[in-house]
Amino acid sequence: MDTVRIALGGSRRSHGARAVVTGAGSGIGRAFALELAARGGEVVCADIDKDRADETVRLIERTHGGAAYAFFCDVAERADVERLAAYADEVFGGPPSLVVNNAGVGIGGKPVGEIGFGDWEWALGINLWGVVHGCEIFAPRLRAAGRGGIVNVASPAGFAAAPGMAVYNTSKAAVLSLSETMAAELAGSGVAVTVLCPTFVKTNVVADGRITSGPSQLADSLMRWTGFSPERVVRGALDAHDHGRLYVLPQLDARLVWQLKRTFPATYTQALGLLNRFLPQSDSANSLQKTGA
Repeated sequence: MDTVRIALGGSRRSHGARAVVTGAGSGIGRAFALELAARGGEVVCADIDKDRADETVRLIERTHGGAAYAFFCDVAERADVERLAAYADEVFGGPPSLVVNNAGVGIGGKPVGEIGFGDWEWALGINLWGVVHGCEIFAPRLRAAGRGGIVNVASPAGFAAAPGMAVYNTSKAAVLSLSETMAAELAGSGVAVTVLCPTFVKTNVVADGRITSGPSQLADSLMRWTGFSPERVVRGALDAHDHGRLYVLPQLDARLVWQLKRTFPATYTQALGLLNRFLPQSDSANSLQKTGA
């Protein structure tokens, strides 16, 4: 069966994986951990909120009976990610076969020039440097093993360039570019790279982020009424990863933006400028600062 799948361009990379998932305490990260466990894998559930990671482990043990381990990790801190890699080597008896760099935070609502360097440093530390740390530290282990996969969670924000979202857009654009570069570097190595770009998913990323009140209310409404479940997004992403796909855009709106921007770049930017006049504005910031997209 595996031979047939490989001949058709597929694999079972997400099945029976020894996986590390960051931001596994909630949302998409928890969904990744649970789905990987359902596919027969062992999972290290890393999160800055250890209690949330412990809860994910309990859910895995209760629903799937597989091996799962909670680990505190602030992905913005390189030393934490190095400890995470060492821990994974220890519990798996060798390097992981799949790494999901998911931990992230939401931020938005202010134009460039009013954001403040503190918010830039906070969000880029998690959304960008967290992924950089995960890739730089784990990629050599997977390359040396000659097999495995890396899934980076980005966003259509990385190419949509919505006004008022400069920090978030910048972080996700960098993750998208990093993933594309790694896919080329790892071609033929036995290590696959996939970048997941979901739009609205029903998670707590808005509540746990730094998004001003007007845009936060709009995003929360869109998430509740149009958002996919994290489980649906994750299943599709892992199936796509098994088939060697680099880009995963689960929702139609993301695919439409992807095509529109590349076909009509100038018109697209002008339309965004017009749209920005009608977007809700607010100066009151949400001060919550937890990770786990």
